[in-house]
Amino acid sequence: MEKKKKVVLAFSGGLDTSFAAKYLSEDLGYEVHTAIANTGGFSDEELKTIEEKALRLGAASHASLDVTGDYYDKSIRYMIAGNVLRNGTYPISVSSERIFQAIAIIEYAKKIGADAVAHGSTGAGNDQVRFDLTFQILAPEIEIITPTRDMTLTREYEIDYLKKHGIEADFKKMEYSINKGLWGTSIGGKETLHSEQTLPESAYPSQITEKGEEQMTITFEKGEISAVNGKTYADKIDAIREVERLGARYGIGRDMHIGDTIIGIKGRVGFEAAGPILIIAAHKMLEKHTLTKWQQYWKDQIGTWYGMFLHESQYLEPVMRDMEAFLENSQRNVSGTVEIILRPYSYTLVGVDSPFDLMKTDFGEYGEVNKAWSADDVKGFTKILGNQMKIYHNVQKRNGAEE
Repeated sequence: MEKKKKVVLAFSGGLDTSFAAKYLSEDLGYEVHTAIANTGGFSDEELKTIEEKALRLGAASHASLDVTGDYYDKSIRYMIAGNVLRNGTYPISVSSERIFQAIAIIEYAKKIGADAVAHGSTGAGNDQVRFDLTFQILAPEIEIITPTRDMTLTREYEIDYLKKHGIEADFKKMEYSINKGLWGTSIGGKETLHSEQTLPESAYPSQITEKGEEQMTITFEKGEISAVNGKTYADKIDAIREVERLGARYGIGRDMHIGDTIIGIKGRVGFEAAGPILIIAAHKMLEKHTLTKWQQYWKDQIGTWYGMFLHESQYLEPVMRDMEAFLENSQRNVSGTVEIILRPYSYTLVGVDSPFDLMKTDFGEYGEVNKAWSADDVKGFTKILGNQMKIYHNVQKRNGAEE
């Protein structure tokens, strides 16, 4: 009897990967080993349920790979340092976590001696590139299989296929593709496919439970979150989860991201990310007080490029390490506490308290009193500052071409 080829399937328990698990074993005859790379979005109970589902679908084995720590250490802390929001809106939740999931999956495939690796990405999204490129770089010898993409399947086809093979599930829930991680949750499908529509309240995994207002403080040490409401967290991941918990109760961090995909088409996805949105907003305000003008300017440029490269699957490009070194060094004085007021669907940044606050100096108070220079100093400074413009306009006038 011919030995079956072994394939590792990146398995989330959603529709596409459920179809792939069954199809790879039933139709293609592979020995299927499923694996989920958890980036902080699943509880132990949820991981157990996903494992049971994989085994019911015919998987020979299932593995839960926890990469949350790596995800924070090697990505999230730099996204906070860079205040990364794609198009000023989206904290690239899925974009960033996919890279670390792909790395974990391909390393696992190599570990168990798999002949192939598979994922459930479609042919019209970004994830196919993120998975494929990472797999190709780290294990070019391993075949990549993508049934949903290669067969151009619809969600309706996959649901019908599973039903015909006796698979029972809550297919109503599968109308949306939901990806949950430490740095936010994305919601795709139905309304997100139409430019004139938005997601209904029921589509969001968390629901609003609080009214009125609530004060919250976030403390940073050298750019990394260290405390929430005065409680210090040794594990930054726990601190992020606490901010997410507090903000999600008010529906903060919900939005629709409209952007350019890696493959060149426009795409829309809904998301909720109370933790990232509040942390980045607080961090950015603290930086306004603790960084110089040019530190802020160049850090904004680096942060924008870093986010774009992450989104477009360039994490393994060596320039990313160079940008991370810049971002990390820029955070040496970004320490202090930011006060925020939470309310349904919104928040207000109140102020900051930092020993590195550049407003708290003996040089003067903006719009009030100058202490480190005289009136004559300013007059002389302004006169010299205008020299080049004065020369330009003088020459224009002399030549009869004054604008």
